[in-house]
Amino acid sequence: MDILKKVKQTIKKHSMLKGGERVLVGLSGGPDSVSLLHVLNELREEWRLSLYALYVDHGLRPEKTPYEIDFCADLTERLNVPFSVKRVDVMEFSEKENLSIQEAARHLRYLAFEEHAFQIEADRIATGHNADDQAETLVMRLLRGSGPKGLSGIPPVRGMFIRPLIMVERNEIENYLDEEGIRFVIDTSNLKQDYLRNRLRHEVMPLLKKYNPNLTGTLCRTATIFREENAYMEIAVTKSLMRLISRKTRDKIELFISPLEHMEKVILRRTLIRAIEETRGLRGIGLEHIEEIISLIKTGSSGSRIYLPGGIRVIKDYSTLVITSAPPRKLGEHVLQVPGETVLKEAGLVLISSVSNDSTGTGDGKTEAVFDFDMLRFPLKVRSRQAGDFFYPSGFGKRKKLQDYFVDEKVPRDMRDSVPLLLSGEDIVWVVGYRTDDRYRIKSSSARALRITVKMAK
Repeated sequence: MDILKKVKQTIKKHSMLKGGERVLVGLSGGPDSVSLLHVLNELREEWRLSLYALYVDHGLRPEKTPYEIDFCADLTERLNVPFSVKRVDVMEFSEKENLSIQEAARHLRYLAFEEHAFQIEADRIATGHNADDQAETLVMRLLRGSGPKGLSGIPPVRGMFIRPLIMVERNEIENYLDEEGIRFVIDTSNLKQDYLRNRLRHEVMPLLKKYNPNLTGTLCRTATIFREENAYMEIAVTKSLMRLISRKTRDKIELFISPLEHMEKVILRRTLIRAIEETRGLRGIGLEHIEEIISLIKTGSSGSRIYLPGGIRVIKDYSTLVITSAPPRKLGEHVLQVPGETVLKEAGLVLISSVSNDSTGTGDGKTEAVFDFDMLRFPLKVRSRQAGDFFYPSGFGKRKKLQDYFVDEKVPRDMRDSVPLLLSGEDIVWVVGYRTDDRYRIKSSSARALRITVKMAK
């Protein structure tokens, strides 16, 4: 089957184009992108396409880039295709985001495609991924321990992006270029053995093809099976997630924990992955982290939490599992209203204070505290922890550093900055929600009492 016929079948099978679209082609000058542009140009009249081309300069090969840009400019001029160049700084982005060069380049390249497509009002963005790229991706992800979703490989269509060559093998592309006498540029970085994909391409794949000459086609079919089954599973996950969500914001999702505890593991894994995706925090999360979350759900106690890459925190609450990528909120400084209500918005609490002549009862130190009114220095202030803080925990008998107290009480790291501290002058008189200070406790001889209760803010 010739390449043109195969591409037309691929386009129709995956509904890549209907006709009349403005298509932006990612053009590097290499054999894949050059053949893609030529094939789409051959289909231009039949499909009523408006073609555009974009070269993305990653800033990694300054000695080669000018030649490639000139080559692409000459090619597009001959084909009467508008041509543009966008420059991105991969090295800077790689260091800033702690990504590999390949990951950073891919992210910025796709971002450049999307930005330019928006500028020219393109309907589709076509890239030159071929069947061998698909097969190599499958093997690479298998070596890294990917699940079914990862083994689905490169999707033929993802949003605006289409891959018309995804079922065309590399040797077919080379034959097409040779037969048509079409020139292209060789990217020498693809010949280096520095990257895993290149080593697979030049060492592993040729070896495997000795055992299965049709290896590329076989792996592409396997990826298709995984992709179709994954799509079915994703529908089941979507239905499950809709029933599970208790509350959701842009960077936080709460799931009812009871159904999670009894969910089949295969669905539970995918549900958790999707939930983490919803909090914009999947980068760096592997299967071992998902298993850690499952263990938390099954055996963790209320209040237990785990910390994952990318600033993700997973907290098992009484009735919900909280997954969030939002940074912990630090409590600001407040003045306690006496008598009255003081809303601590950052902590989600309200302190309600009253003054009386009743000196009975000391409160539990967690939801209620009672102090000797006449020992306190007003106004009383509420703030978060500071370096060097200490107090005299009631029942302990001596001074203790607040940091040590938090460690002993197993107060989670991400909660410590939001724990309210009630101060009389410079003295901590109450670690709100935990324990009062022994020096200011109410006594039978006290004339007046300050009583403070804690409630959740509505």
